[in-house]
Amino acid sequence: MKNITLIPLRTPLIKEGDSITEILYNTIRESKVVLDDGDVIVIAETPLAITEGRFSIIEKISPSEKAETLGNKYQMDPRIVEIIIQESDVILGGVEGVLLTIKNDTLIANAGVDFSNAPPGCVVLFPRNPQKSAQSIKNFLEKKFHKKIAVIIGDSRVQPLRRGTIGVAIGVAGMEPVEDFRGKKDLYGRELQITFRAIADDLVSAAQLLMGEGDEQIPAVLIKGAPIKLTDKITSKITISESECLYMNSLLKS
Repeated sequence: MKNITLIPLRTPLIKEGDSITEILYNTIRESKVVLDDGDVIVIAETPLAITEGRFSIIEKISPSEKAETLGNKYQMDPRIVEIIIQESDVILGGVEGVLLTIKNDTLIANAGVDFSNAPPGCVVLFPRNPQKSAQSIKNFLEKKFHKKIAVIIGDSRVQPLRRGTIGVAIGVAGMEPVEDFRGKKDLYGRELQITFRAIADDLVSAAQLLMGEGDEQIPAVLIKGAPIKLTDKITSKITISESECLYMNSLLKS
């Protein structure tokens, strides 16, 4: 197993209308970091969403009756709840201050609506198409640096019955995001039956140790030496159906 190295890519403050691909290219070039085949760049979803203008001005939102009801139930600003309603595919419930939703086939708090690192008086929304953005950024940087790389758009999530957040990939290009361990042997020679390893998620979690959640201004991290499998396939399935999900399938049957 070779060593894995994480290099923070510190950028200027990213604003609406900026080109995140150009910013990353200039940051890598100016920092004199050498890009190699097999490198992975993890990019936080919030700065990507900001460049796309994916934020809402709170005071301009008129809450619906449903938003008022949910806001009262979960002690939330009804205007924020209205934005969450508009952004989510399904609202499953919640706790004080947070709604549990499904968006893009993924369980996510508040449909990705985020206060952190948002412009004053605004909330940042989920990027338009993280998978398409990952592919576009990968293609751009590969042409500029003449290397085969992978790009991951990352977000943070809470885990059932666990305090705190971990990283999760919401868009992956250039690598297989999940490694299938079925059929391989454990230490005692037993064949693994259901094990998959979410490599892309693991890399996002590692990158978030450097990105932080505050004013670090590190929207991306370059990872060298990661045990990934490069691929030119455009589509990479990183979600599963509700019937395959341990949590959702158990809850739906309870």
